[in-house]
Amino acid sequence: MIQDSIQFGSKTIYFKLVYSVRKSLGISVTPNMEVLVKAPVDAPIDKIKQKLRDKAPWILKQQSFFLTFHPKAAPKKYVSGETHLYLGRQYRLKVIEGPLNVVKLRGRFIEVTCTEKGRAEELLKKWYLEHARVRFKQYAAPWIERFKLYNVEPSSIVLREMPTRWGSCTPKGKVILNPELIKAPKGCIEYVIVHEICHLVHHDHTQKFFDLQEKEMPDWEKWKMRLEVLLA
Repeated sequence: MIQDSIQFGSKTIYFKLVYSVRKSLGISVTPNMEVLVKAPVDAPIDKIKQKLRDKAPWILKQQSFFLTFHPKAAPKKYVSGETHLYLGRQYRLKVIEGPLNVVKLRGRFIEVTCTEKGRAEELLKKWYLEHARVRFKQYAAPWIERFKLYNVEPSSIVLREMPTRWGSCTPKGKVILNPELIKAPKGCIEYVIVHEICHLVHHDHTQKFFDLQEKEMPDWEKWKMRLEVLLA
């Protein structure tokens, strides 16, 4: 089985491709919103992708239909026993009432000690933000150095909560990252960093932009998909 993707406007459609002894191309969308393609053994990949682009409106409509049946993630209550993500791993939350306000990783637990249990959400969000500042700077450093080959460098990297975006890049070269990314694996965070730094070279989503992103991070689509599945 081969995994690949096509671009349709601003949407990326990921699909799984299986070659078999058959005369025609078959495209289906599963209730899990996966796109499955069954193709004749001699079908060229460019023709398969063109067929997918032709069917893209139908594919997106089917995915949207199945999405309505998917349970929405319940809002976090920040109580003991909940699972919370950090760098792509799941941890159990343990809220303890104590004399200090402190958050620590202990094994598979995020332990929040607070003077009042009602402060657990505030303390955990502050902890995430502090770790995001450190990790994002650490992960961005080698990429910033590498992109000096293209005579570009971010004027600054800042964190800002954004309800619909993981990152952005201003015309003056400021790279803005969503602190929620700290819940995703390192590869996902690096993908967003690379994506935004590529905009310092090519400001729009042109083919040259995607060629540069592909050159610098060949597995970017894997991390983009992982990010969308994990945190979307």
